[in-house]
Amino acid sequence: MPLATRRALLALAGLLPLTARAALPDRPLRFVLGFPPGSGPDLVARLLADGMREGVPAGVVVDNRPGAAGAIAAGEVGRNAAPDGTTLLLGEVGQLAMAPSTYARLSYDPARDFAPIAEVAAADFAFVVPAAVPAGNLAEYVAWAKARPSLFLGTFGAGTPGHFGASILAAGAGLTAEAVHFRSTGDAMTAVLNGAVGGMFGTVALVAPQVREGKLKALAVTGPARAPLLPGVPTVAELGRPDLAFSAWFGLVAPAATPAPLRAELEALALRALAAPALRARMEEAGFRVAGRGQEAFGALIREETARWAEVVRATGFRAIE
Repeated sequence: MPLATRRALLALAGLLPLTARAALPDRPLRFVLGFPPGSGPDLVARLLADGMREGVPAGVVVDNRPGAAGAIAAGEVGRNAAPDGTTLLLGEVGQLAMAPSTYARLSYDPARDFAPIAEVAAADFAFVVPAAVPAGNLAEYVAWAKARPSLFLGTFGAGTPGHFGASILAAGAGLTAEAVHFRSTGDAMTAVLNGAVGGMFGTVALVAPQVREGKLKALAVTGPARAPLLPGVPTVAELGRPDLAFSAWFGLVAPAATPAPLRAELEALALRALAAPALRARMEEAGFRVAGRGQEAFGALIREETARWAEVVRATGFRAIE
Protein backbone atom coordinates (compact mmCIF):
# COMPACT_ATOMS: atom_id res chain seq x y z
CA MET A 1 0.00 0.00 0.00
CA PRO A 2 1.46 3.43 -0.91
CA LEU A 3 2.64 5.45 2.08
CA ALA A 4 0.35 8.38 1.27
CA THR A 5 -2.68 6.04 1.18
CA ARG A 6 -1.68 4.44 4.48
CA ARG A 7 -1.39 7.89 6.07
CA ALA A 8 -4.84 8.88 4.84
CA LEU A 9 -6.42 5.68 6.20
CA LEU A 10 -4.76 6.19 9.57
CA ALA A 11 -6.02 9.75 9.65
CA LEU A 12 -9.57 8.64 8.85
CA ALA A 13 -9.32 6.09 11.64
CA GLY A 14 -8.40 8.87 14.05
CA LEU A 15 -4.91 7.48 14.60
CA LEU A 16 -3.05 10.21 12.72
CA PRO A 17 -4.15 13.82 12.17
CA LEU A 18 -4.36 14.27 8.41
CA THR A 19 -3.53 17.97 8.59
CA ALA A 20 -0.41 17.23 10.64
CA ARG A 21 1.08 14.79 8.14
CA ALA A 22 -0.18 15.73 4.70
CA ALA A 23 2.41 18.41 3.97
CA LEU A 24 5.69 16.48 4.05
CA PRO A 25 6.66 14.49 0.93
CA ASP A 26 6.95 10.72 1.28
CA ARG A 27 10.74 10.84 1.12
CA PRO A 28 13.43 10.75 3.82
CA LEU A 29 14.16 13.97 5.65
CA ARG A 30 17.83 14.96 5.28
CA PHE A 31 19.85 16.95 7.81
CA VAL A 32 22.91 18.51 6.16
CA LEU A 33 25.68 19.15 8.67
CA GLY A 34 28.96 21.02 8.24
CA PHE A 35 30.83 18.83 10.73
CA PRO A 36 32.37 15.37 10.40
CA PRO A 37 30.97 12.12 11.80
CA GLY A 38 31.84 11.59 15.45
CA SER A 39 31.92 15.30 16.32
CA GLY A 40 29.73 16.92 18.97
CA PRO A 41 27.42 18.55 16.40
CA ASP A 42 27.12 15.18 14.66
CA LEU A 43 25.87 13.67 17.92
CA VAL A 44 23.27 16.44 18.22
CA ALA A 45 22.14 15.84 14.63
CA ARG A 46 21.81 12.08 15.09
CA LEU A 47 19.96 12.35 18.40
CA LEU A 48 17.52 14.80 16.84
CA ALA A 49 17.14 12.60 13.76
CA ASP A 50 16.31 9.62 15.97
CA GLY A 51 13.79 11.71 17.89
CA MET A 52 12.01 12.90 14.75
CA ARG A 53 11.84 9.54 12.97
CA GLU A 54 8.54 8.63 14.63
CA GLY A 55 6.91 11.54 12.83
CA VAL A 56 8.70 10.94 9.52
CA PRO A 57 7.86 7.40 8.35
CA ALA A 58 10.27 7.66 5.41
CA GLY A 59 13.13 8.22 7.86
CA VAL A 60 15.64 10.93 8.76
CA VAL A 61 19.25 10.81 7.59
CA VAL A 62 22.30 12.89 8.52
CA ASP A 63 24.41 14.06 5.59
CA ASN A 64 27.86 15.20 6.80
CA ARG A 65 29.36 17.86 4.54
CA PRO A 66 32.36 19.25 6.46
CA GLY A 67 34.76 21.78 5.00
CA ALA A 68 35.16 25.49 4.26
CA ALA A 69 34.04 26.42 7.79
CA GLY A 70 30.56 25.07 7.11
CA ALA A 71 30.08 26.91 3.82
CA ILE A 72 29.81 23.68 1.81
CA ALA A 73 26.90 22.43 3.91
CA ALA A 74 25.21 25.83 4.04
CA GLY A 75 25.48 26.30 0.29
CA GLU A 76 24.08 22.82 -0.33
CA VAL A 77 20.88 23.74 1.48
CA GLY A 78 20.61 27.47 0.86
CA ARG A 79 21.41 27.43 -2.84
CA ASN A 80 20.88 23.89 -4.14
CA ALA A 81 18.15 22.15 -2.12
CA ALA A 82 14.53 22.11 -3.25
CA PRO A 83 12.19 23.97 -0.86
CA ASP A 84 10.02 20.90 -0.36
CA GLY A 85 10.66 20.19 3.32
CA THR A 86 12.99 17.24 2.76
CA THR A 87 16.36 18.99 3.19
CA LEU A 88 17.35 21.05 6.23
CA LEU A 89 20.61 22.52 7.46
CA LEU A 90 21.55 21.91 11.06
CA GLY A 91 23.39 25.19 11.17
CA GLU A 92 25.45 26.81 13.90
CA VAL A 93 26.37 30.28 15.05
CA GLY A 94 29.41 30.48 12.77
CA GLN A 95 27.48 29.70 9.59
CA LEU A 96 24.31 31.62 10.39
CA ALA A 97 25.46 34.68 12.36
CA MET A 98 29.24 35.18 12.26
CA ALA A 99 30.17 34.31 8.68
CA PRO A 100 28.68 37.48 7.10
CA SER A 101 31.20 39.53 9.10
CA THR A 102 34.17 37.17 9.16
CA TYR A 103 34.24 36.20 5.47
CA ALA A 104 34.71 38.61 2.60
CA ARG A 105 32.83 36.32 0.23
CA LEU A 106 30.26 33.64 1.00
CA SER A 107 28.58 31.17 -1.32
CA TYR A 108 25.32 31.78 0.55
CA ASP A 109 23.49 34.59 2.35
CA PRO A 110 22.20 33.50 5.78
CA ALA A 111 19.54 36.21 5.92
CA ARG A 112 18.25 35.66 2.38
CA ASP A 113 18.70 31.93 1.76
CA PHE A 114 17.23 30.36 4.91
CA ALA A 115 14.02 30.20 6.90
CA PRO A 116 14.37 29.29 10.60
CA ILE A 117 12.67 26.13 11.85
CA ALA A 118 13.82 25.52 15.43
CA GLU A 119 16.69 26.27 17.78
CA VAL A 120 18.00 22.89 18.87
CA ALA A 121 20.85 23.16 21.37
CA ALA A 122 23.88 25.15 22.46
CA ALA A 123 27.38 24.34 23.66
CA ASP A 124 28.64 26.75 26.30
CA PHE A 125 32.32 27.53 26.79
CA ALA A 126 34.66 27.59 29.75
CA PHE A 127 37.71 29.80 30.08
CA VAL A 128 40.52 27.47 31.11
CA VAL A 129 44.13 28.15 32.04
CA PRO A 130 47.18 25.98 32.78
CA ALA A 131 47.06 24.31 36.18
CA ALA A 132 50.35 26.00 37.10
CA VAL A 133 48.94 29.52 36.76
CA PRO A 134 48.79 31.00 40.29
CA ALA A 135 45.17 32.15 40.05
CA GLY A 136 42.05 30.69 41.59
CA ASN A 137 39.54 33.00 39.95
CA LEU A 138 39.20 35.36 37.01
CA ALA A 139 40.20 38.49 38.94
CA GLU A 140 43.41 36.85 40.14
CA TYR A 141 44.12 35.68 36.61
CA VAL A 142 43.76 39.20 35.23
CA ALA A 143 46.14 40.52 37.88
CA TRP A 144 48.63 37.75 37.07
CA ALA A 145 48.36 38.43 33.33
CA LYS A 146 48.88 42.17 33.74
CA ALA A 147 52.11 41.53 35.62
CA ARG A 148 53.54 39.50 32.74
CA PRO A 149 55.44 40.98 29.79
CA SER A 150 53.21 39.14 27.30
CA LEU A 151 50.09 37.01 27.19
CA PHE A 152 49.15 34.48 24.54
CA LEU A 153 45.63 33.06 24.33
CA GLY A 154 44.88 29.99 22.25
CA THR A 155 41.96 29.71 19.84
CA PHE A 156 40.61 26.96 17.59
CA GLY A 157 40.84 29.18 14.52
CA ALA A 158 40.63 32.80 13.42
CA GLY A 159 37.10 34.17 13.33
CA THR A 160 35.65 31.56 15.68
CA PRO A 161 33.69 32.11 18.92
CA GLY A 162 36.77 31.15 20.93
CA HIS A 163 38.85 33.76 19.10
CA PHE A 164 36.40 36.59 19.68
CA GLY A 165 35.76 35.44 23.25
CA ALA A 166 39.47 35.87 23.96
CA SER A 167 39.37 39.34 22.37
CA ILE A 168 36.36 40.39 24.45
CA LEU A 169 38.00 39.08 27.63
CA ALA A 170 41.23 40.96 26.99
CA ALA A 171 39.57 44.22 25.97
CA GLY A 172 37.22 44.28 28.95
CA ALA A 173 40.01 43.49 31.42
CA GLY A 174 42.54 45.90 29.96
CA LEU A 175 44.90 43.12 28.90
CA THR A 176 47.26 43.12 25.96
CA ALA A 177 46.95 39.63 24.56
CA GLU A 178 47.95 37.98 21.32
CA ALA A 179 45.76 35.27 19.84
CA VAL A 180 47.45 32.06 18.73
CA HIS A 181 45.28 30.19 16.23
CA PHE A 182 45.42 26.41 16.13
CA ARG A 183 43.95 24.03 13.58
CA SER A 184 41.56 22.43 16.06
CA THR A 185 40.17 22.81 19.55
CA GLY A 186 42.18 19.76 20.61
CA ASP A 187 45.43 21.36 19.46
CA ALA A 188 44.58 24.56 21.33
CA MET A 189 43.80 22.64 24.51
CA THR A 190 47.10 20.76 24.26
CA ALA A 191 48.89 24.11 24.14
CA VAL A 192 47.10 25.20 27.32
CA LEU A 193 47.88 21.90 29.02
CA ASN A 194 51.61 22.25 28.37
CA GLY A 195 51.68 25.96 29.20
CA ALA A 196 52.51 27.16 25.69
CA VAL A 197 49.59 29.61 25.89
CA GLY A 198 48.01 31.24 28.92
CA GLY A 199 44.41 30.22 28.39
CA MET A 200 41.57 29.55 25.97
CA PHE A 201 37.82 29.27 25.64
CA GLY A 202 36.89 25.64 25.04
CA THR A 203 33.53 23.93 25.08
CA VAL A 204 32.54 22.68 28.50
CA ALA A 205 32.28 19.10 27.26
CA LEU A 206 35.83 19.18 25.90
CA VAL A 207 37.60 20.74 28.88
CA ALA A 208 35.59 19.28 31.79
CA PRO A 209 37.56 15.99 32.04
CA GLN A 210 40.87 17.87 32.16
CA VAL A 211 39.50 20.25 34.80
CA ARG A 212 38.22 17.41 36.97
CA GLU A 213 41.62 15.71 36.77
CA GLY A 214 43.37 18.90 37.88
CA LYS A 215 45.22 19.36 34.59
CA LEU A 216 43.45 22.64 33.80
CA LYS A 217 41.75 25.34 35.86
CA ALA A 218 38.34 26.58 34.75
CA LEU A 219 37.73 30.17 35.84
CA ALA A 220 34.38 30.95 34.21
CA VAL A 221 31.66 29.51 31.99
CA THR A 222 29.88 31.53 29.33
CA GLY A 223 26.35 30.11 29.56
CA PRO A 224 23.29 31.61 31.27
CA ALA A 225 23.68 29.20 34.21
CA ARG A 226 26.42 27.08 35.71
CA ALA A 227 27.28 24.05 33.62
CA PRO A 228 26.20 20.67 35.05
CA LEU A 229 29.59 19.24 34.05
CA LEU A 230 31.40 22.04 35.96
CA PRO A 231 28.98 23.04 38.73
CA GLY A 232 31.63 24.75 40.84
CA VAL A 233 32.65 27.21 38.13
CA PRO A 234 30.85 30.60 38.12
CA THR A 235 29.22 32.11 35.07
CA VAL A 236 30.67 35.21 33.45
CA ALA A 237 27.54 37.09 34.56
CA GLU A 238 28.24 36.14 38.18
CA LEU A 239 31.73 37.59 37.74
CA GLY A 240 30.46 40.90 36.40
CA ARG A 241 31.32 40.17 32.76
CA PRO A 242 27.97 39.60 31.01
CA ASP A 243 29.62 40.79 27.80
CA LEU A 244 31.46 37.45 27.78
CA ALA A 245 28.26 35.40 27.58
CA PHE A 246 28.28 33.44 24.32
CA SER A 247 27.74 29.93 23.05
CA ALA A 248 27.97 27.78 19.96
CA TRP A 249 24.28 27.32 19.22
CA PHE A 250 22.70 25.02 16.65
CA GLY A 251 19.38 25.07 14.89
CA LEU A 252 17.43 23.80 11.91
CA VAL A 253 16.88 26.06 8.92
CA ALA A 254 15.15 25.31 5.63
CA PRO A 255 15.57 26.81 2.16
CA ALA A 256 13.97 30.26 2.25
CA ALA A 257 11.20 29.41 -0.22
CA THR A 258 9.92 26.47 1.84
CA PRO A 259 6.13 26.98 2.24
CA ALA A 260 4.83 28.02 5.65
CA PRO A 261 2.78 24.82 6.23
CA LEU A 262 5.89 22.69 5.71
CA ARG A 263 7.92 24.90 8.05
CA ALA A 264 5.21 24.64 10.70
CA GLU A 265 5.12 20.85 10.47
CA LEU A 266 8.90 20.56 10.67
CA GLU A 267 8.92 22.94 13.64
CA ALA A 268 6.33 20.81 15.46
CA LEU A 269 8.24 17.60 14.79
CA ALA A 270 11.52 19.09 16.03
CA LEU A 271 10.04 20.62 19.18
CA ARG A 272 8.22 17.40 20.02
CA ALA A 273 11.47 15.45 19.71
CA LEU A 274 13.41 17.98 21.80
CA ALA A 275 10.83 17.78 24.59
CA ALA A 276 11.48 14.05 25.11
CA PRO A 277 13.27 13.48 28.45
CA ALA A 278 15.52 10.74 27.07
CA LEU A 279 16.79 12.91 24.21
CA ARG A 280 17.34 15.88 26.52
CA ALA A 281 19.28 13.70 28.95
CA ARG A 282 21.55 12.36 26.20
CA MET A 283 22.33 15.85 24.91
CA GLU A 284 22.99 17.21 28.39
CA GLU A 285 25.28 14.30 29.21
CA ALA A 286 27.28 15.24 26.11
CA GLY A 287 27.61 18.82 27.34
CA PHE A 288 24.87 20.49 25.30
CA ARG A 289 22.15 22.75 26.64
CA VAL A 290 18.84 21.87 24.95
CA ALA A 291 17.01 24.90 23.56
CA GLY A 292 13.78 23.70 21.96
CA ARG A 293 12.56 27.08 20.67
CA GLY A 294 10.50 27.56 17.52
CA GLN A 295 10.69 29.55 14.31
CA GLU A 296 9.98 32.99 15.70
CA ALA A 297 12.37 32.78 18.65
CA PHE A 298 15.12 31.17 16.57
CA GLY A 299 14.77 33.80 13.85
CA ALA A 300 15.10 36.53 16.47
CA LEU A 301 18.22 34.85 17.89
CA ILE A 302 19.85 34.71 14.45
CA ARG A 303 19.17 38.41 13.85
CA GLU A 304 20.38 39.44 17.30
CA GLU A 305 23.53 37.34 17.08
CA THR A 306 24.31 38.55 13.56
CA ALA A 307 24.22 42.15 14.78
CA ARG A 308 26.18 41.35 17.93
CA TRP A 309 29.02 39.52 16.21
CA ALA A 310 29.22 42.16 13.48
CA GLU A 311 29.89 44.73 16.20
CA VAL A 312 32.45 42.48 17.90
CA VAL A 313 34.25 41.89 14.61
CA ARG A 314 34.28 45.63 13.90
CA ALA A 315 35.56 46.47 17.40
CA THR A 316 38.40 43.95 17.21
CA GLY A 317 39.54 45.16 13.80
CA PHE A 318 39.37 41.61 12.47
CA ARG A 319 40.14 41.42 8.77
CA ALA A 320 37.58 39.38 6.89
CA ILE A 321 38.86 36.04 5.62
CA GLU A 322 39.16 35.97 1.83
